[in-house]
Amino acid sequence: MIKSILTMRRTTLIGALLLALSTGVQAQNLQKGNYGYLYCHMSDRGEYTAYALSRDGYHYEDVIGGDPIFDPEEHARIEGGTRDAFIARSYNGKGYVMVTTDMCVRKSKVWDNYGIDLLRSRDLIHWESVTFDFRQGPAIFCNPEAPDVYRDFSTIDRVWAPQIFWNPDYQWPDGEKGGYMIYYSMLNREEEQYDRMYYSYADKSFTRLTKPQLLFDWGYATIDADINYLESDGLYHMLIKKEGGKPGIYTATAPSLHGPWGEPVEDDYVDFEGRKKCEGSSAFQLMGDDTWRVAYIEYSSKPKNYRICKADKYLRNFSDPVNIEGVTGPQHGSFMRLTKKEYKRLQRWSTKETKRRAKLAEQK
Repeated sequence: MIKSILTMRRTTLIGALLLALSTGVQAQNLQKGNYGYLYCHMSDRGEYTAYALSRDGYHYEDVIGGDPIFDPEEHARIEGGTRDAFIARSYNGKGYVMVTTDMCVRKSKVWDNYGIDLLRSRDLIHWESVTFDFRQGPAIFCNPEAPDVYRDFSTIDRVWAPQIFWNPDYQWPDGEKGGYMIYYSMLNREEEQYDRMYYSYADKSFTRLTKPQLLFDWGYATIDADINYLESDGLYHMLIKKEGGKPGIYTATAPSLHGPWGEPVEDDYVDFEGRKKCEGSSAFQLMGDDTWRVAYIEYSSKPKNYRICKADKYLRNFSDPVNIEGVTGPQHGSFMRLTKKEYKRLQRWSTKETKRRAKLAEQK
């Protein structure tokens, strides 16, 4: 009898722990792996997506020598460039999702673009995708009955730096729960005066997208948002670049993903670069550490500097910026923890793919 009760208690405790872990996972993008880190980024050598691996979060080794992990023109069907890569695990841990800015300044010669790319993979190597050209208007979105943020979508000038946040509480019209919040800055010069932050939702298949909705408007241009949920204070924290005013990476908080988002804190921000411009922030935590690391690109200098600085467990009190090491052409990107199996798989693929590409180059 006592043995039975102990068994029941142990089972109940394990169940409660699993439930707690599950709930914690659902509160934000799934974190998994205690072996190393993947830096998935736009390369400064070209408008394509590259990988780098690290065991400590600071010192990296390029995958495939920093060359493209896939052909950008295959996935970026508007302009052929995949900029500002953001990667995350799929909500159920059975795959990976990525979003990129569909943009190629080398071809267009302008800092405008018209859409984003949604990519999905089972192994971090082979990717499938869909492209959303926002100029095509409401017909491309999966909720045509929703209100439109613009009278005319064909005059959209840019859709920049999309990122992903899994929201288990989002409810679709058919009652299905759970969706990926895709947030990005957007500008339509015919109907608004500056870049503002918007969001849509992608379904679990990562192939359908809802119409844009305004996330917030602070009365001036904002781009390159990076949202994280902090267990330390139970709030959502956003790192963001203000276009204009004092240069730097600022922080704002909200009680929920959709806000309300108060204006940034003015006296506690990433200000190490003086009057030099910086953007493209990405916050991540080191394994076994409840404080944060904030990566960003300082692009006024030649060459540019991709920094990683420290922040406390409240994503405040920024300090100790250092340059990332071992990455060829680091630029706007994101970080994801890896298991040993994933890390080794990418190392093996890097070696094999480097040899394959070298052989193809010899044959030309």
